[in-house]
Amino acid sequence: MADSLPEHDRILQEIESTDTACVGPTLRSVYDDQPNAHQRFMEKLDACIRNHDREIEKMCNFHHQGFVDAITELLKVRADAEKLKVQVTDTNRRLQDAGKEVIAQTEEIIRCRVQQRNITTVVEKLQLCLPVLEMYSKLKEQMNVKRYYSALKTMEQLENLYLPRVSQYRFCQIMIENLPKLREEIKEISMSDLKDFLESIRKHSDRIGETAMKQAQQQKTFSTTLQKQNNINYGRNMHLGRSRILESKNEITLKRTFEEDDEHEEEVLTAQDLVDFSPVYRCLHIYSVLGDGEIFENYYRKQRRKQARLVLQPQSSMHETVEGYRRYFSQIVGFFVVEDHILHVTQGLVTRTYTDELWNMALSKIIAVLRTHSSYCSDPDLVLELKNLIVVFADTLQGYGFPVNRLFDLLFEIRDQYNETLLKKWSGLFRDIFEADNYSPIPVANEEEYKIVISKFPFQDPELDKQSFPKKLPMSQSVPQIYIQVKEFIYASLKFSESLHRSSTEIDDMLRKSTNLLLTRTLSSCLQNLIKKPHIGLTELVQIIINTTHLEQACKYLEDFISNITNISQVTVHTARLYGLSTFKDARHAAEGEIYTKLNQKIDEFIQIADYDWTMSESDGRASGYLMDLINFLRSTFQVFTHLPNNNNDHAAMSGKVAQTACMSACQHLSTSLMQMLLDSELKQISMGAIQQFNLDVIQCELFASSEPVPGFQGDTLQLAFIDLRQLLDLFMVWDWSTYLADYGQATSKYLRVNPSTALTLLEKMRDSSKKNNIFAQFRKNDRDKQKLIETVVKQLRSLVNGMSQHT
Repeated sequence: MADSLPEHDRILQEIESTDTACVGPTLRSVYDDQPNAHQRFMEKLDACIRNHDREIEKMCNFHHQGFVDAITELLKVRADAEKLKVQVTDTNRRLQDAGKEVIAQTEEIIRCRVQQRNITTVVEKLQLCLPVLEMYSKLKEQMNVKRYYSALKTMEQLENLYLPRVSQYRFCQIMIENLPKLREEIKEISMSDLKDFLESIRKHSDRIGETAMKQAQQQKTFSTTLQKQNNINYGRNMHLGRSRILESKNEITLKRTFEEDDEHEEEVLTAQDLVDFSPVYRCLHIYSVLGDGEIFENYYRKQRRKQARLVLQPQSSMHETVEGYRRYFSQIVGFFVVEDHILHVTQGLVTRTYTDELWNMALSKIIAVLRTHSSYCSDPDLVLELKNLIVVFADTLQGYGFPVNRLFDLLFEIRDQYNETLLKKWSGLFRDIFEADNYSPIPVANEEEYKIVISKFPFQDPELDKQSFPKKLPMSQSVPQIYIQVKEFIYASLKFSESLHRSSTEIDDMLRKSTNLLLTRTLSSCLQNLIKKPHIGLTELVQIIINTTHLEQACKYLEDFISNITNISQVTVHTARLYGLSTFKDARHAAEGEIYTKLNQKIDEFIQIADYDWTMSESDGRASGYLMDLINFLRSTFQVFTHLPNNNNDHAAMSGKVAQTACMSACQHLSTSLMQMLLDSELKQISMGAIQQFNLDVIQCELFASSEPVPGFQGDTLQLAFIDLRQLLDLFMVWDWSTYLADYGQATSKYLRVNPSTALTLLEKMRDSSKKNNIFAQFRKNDRDKQKLIETVVKQLRSLVNGMSQHT
């Protein structure tokens, strides 16, 4: 109890000193205390209130008298205040009456001054508005006379300088609203002019390009002429008098060249003369002023890219004429000449990066187009004109700073195609020459004709020179004609190599490679086809061998001819050689093979008309007629080989070898054909009389072989071609089976070349013939013994054949 009283005093002090809004926590502490603390706190609070009431009562009692005295004094002042109010009201009334006239005059002065101030303000505002109106009027006039760039400058002055001063006026707002519309109108008009400009340069691109290409070609011609004149003047110190004449002539020539060049310059128009570039300048300035320069640049470049794609798209028939190519190149040159002009006269509209990118895109397309269309060209003259156009096209654009190395690389591809067209053309020329040739030696009646021939073909033969006229050259007419055409081909190939900016060594290499193709592919193919033609006989084949020999000898003169053209010595390390030697050797070998083939075919034709009576009882006693005709043909044929070239030992050896090989091949083929005739499976029976007749024919063949139809064979080499037939026929004619069977397999056997299977086949045919023709042979003892012998030999031959097969 004693402890709670100080606590209640503290709480009361807090309540008195704390704001009433914050007494909640203090009062809560009263309830949180001990039980019945609330009642005691209330008692304490009541006691505190009573103390405060007593203090208030004491204070009021102390100040009560002073309050009563103040009220008494205030009641005395009230009467004086009423009098003062009446006096003030009267004074105010008299003052108002006296100031009415002054107020009226004052108001009039104020109204005049307001009017004066308004007039001054209007004058000031008019002075501000008049320049704006004048500038707007000027703007309208500039729009009417199409001075759009000046109009934009006027708009800029209006917006930045004049209109802000009078922006509060309605007419100014109307002007402000109209200015964007005028700008759009100017942009649309400028864009329309730009479109007209783009259409104009699209139409005039070909003329611009043609003009630029003419100028480049004239410049190149002038430079070439000047260089030639300088080369002539180089040796003028050797002869003073002559040098003065040359100098005067050179001056006249140069002067004439300059005058002609000046005349061309006067006649030829420039790009500026053909196209008015002012619209693009004007449009660029307008868009730059409007802040849309980037939009204009993008639009211009986009439209020009579209035009570039149209220009780069060729006509489908462009490859048919040179004019199609010329028009295509002129349009492209005109396009890039315009772009180059725009690049150098404007700032930023066209950049070098942009033009390089556009040119690289165009160059890839141009190369693809030229590859495609040039592949359709089959005329070498058209390909050559195309090459000249590409060179002028490349030189022109190179003069404007565009890289053209890829075009010259393309020319090397076209050069290969040009060579292909030349090869096709010369293939036809070679065929015509071969068709027109009579394949006989060239007759020359006198010295003049002889000189004409050797002027066309490098022919030298000391032995022939000693002979008197008339005489014959060993080759036929096609040889000098082929030689001339090969030289013409070299000239034609050289034309393409000009102006390609290549060294003499490279040109020499190109000429030799193309000439090698002509010799090894075209001429070789024509010779091979010629040799295979049915109407070419043995005589013609012999002449072809002679012709190829002389053409082979002329190859060294062709190499000298190329070296003289290119001024490149043949001893140069990188100089290619002509492969004509192998070409003509291959042709000779083919001709020789064809001789052997035709001989064999002719032999087969004679064999086919053979008509043996295989059942005859006795021979006619003389050789068959077909065989005698065949031998006579062979004798006359081998006499032709005496005309083969034998100007020197090598040629004589070669001709002898060809004749010997042909003769040996013919004899071997004849022997084989006769053997096949005997062993033919369709031949079922052969009588001894037929064997005897066949033996007479083989004897004639052996006599032919032993008569040395072709000189050079040693001993009986040629007769050995018929040794198989001879031993077989001897076996059957002598009927020496005991010796054959006893000596079989020995190197010293008399019938070493007789195969058991061959003997068996022929013996069975004879056995069948004996059985059929000798019905009553069984009644004759000799015939029965012979038949038994045949049966016995057949069995022994079969055992030999079976033994051979098992051994194999």
